[in-house]
Amino acid sequence: MKKFKFKYGLICVVITGFCFNTAAAQKGYAADSLQIKAYTSIIYRNTKVKEIKLLKVFCDYCNDKQLESVGNQAIIITEGEKYKAENRLENGTKKLALFIRVSKKDFQAIKDD
Repeated sequence: MKKFKFKYGLICVVITGFCFNTAAAQKGYAADSLQIKAYTSIIYRNTKVKEIKLLKVFCDYCNDKQLESVGNQAIIITEGEKYKAENRLENGTKKLALFIRVSKKDFQAIKDD
């Protein structure tokens, strides 16, 4: 009976350790990156993509070059999303909200020239 309690206790300690380790790893990622929201739209005519537009990039602290760079990345992501079944329309406009993560170091490297 004591061996069973010891094994059960050891398993609980190991699982708790993994949970704390996972939580610490997530904090590190969030602390080192920025999350920027962008809205795009895909216009469909006869089930074919007619146009992809960048509607807005939400970033209060970005300079013009950074806004352009994030906007270009949003367009690239939308290009990949246009063939997914949940985004396809026969005729109409599908609007997408995208969250783009960029490391602070890489984001700072984008300078206005």
